[in-house]
Amino acid sequence: MRVKICGVTDERDRDAAVAAGADALGFISGVPVETPRELTAGRAAALVDGVAPFVTTVLVTAPDSVGEAVTRQEQVGADVVQVHGEFPPAAVGGLREQVQAGVVVAVDSTTDRAAAYATAGDGLLVDSTTEEGMGGTGETHDWQRTRDLVSAIDTPVVLAGGLTPENVRAAVETVDPFAVDVASGVERRPGEKKNDAVRQFVAEATGGSP
Repeated sequence: MRVKICGVTDERDRDAAVAAGADALGFISGVPVETPRELTAGRAAALVDGVAPFVTTVLVTAPDSVGEAVTRQEQVGADVVQVHGEFPPAAVGGLREQVQAGVVVAVDSTTDRAAAYATAGDGLLVDSTTEEGMGGTGETHDWQRTRDLVSAIDTPVVLAGGLTPENVRAAVETVDPFAVDVASGVERRPGEKKNDAVRQFVAEATGGSP
């Protein structure tokens, strides 16, 4: 089981997440909602540049166009672009052709369109989202529905939405996703990670010990 720690905002939390065994780190830049996890492209690039080898860096963004997403990715230089919002499958395919990075599409857990994105990107992130199409709600969703999606498509599925150290093991057992993603579930306060919670989350998700 792979683990992504999202909404990383500083070097301390970045390095602590790597030390805890995280496989991927998410840096939020260019989203239409106010969030303490938002970074400028320059700040995100600096944090990405300091990530240890073999840990995947993810730009989390909600662009208005393919061009905007390409520009943001060129500025940040992440390994993967995770796009949120109303981004049609054709636009995802266009983005995939223009960036030297993987492309993951965030879809709401209640949408029937998830399968339409399965071949457009390199992965799907299934989340509980706001009206703006952003995650970070801290709310879980119907895991069985996501399990059915995992069984129906070949594209890797990342499970997000309300995950915590207390429930992630049950989520993994129910859904059997490619990876799990957490932001608010391991925070002391919005934008600041609680390192003990990060270690516990990774351990519970992977079946190891903190």
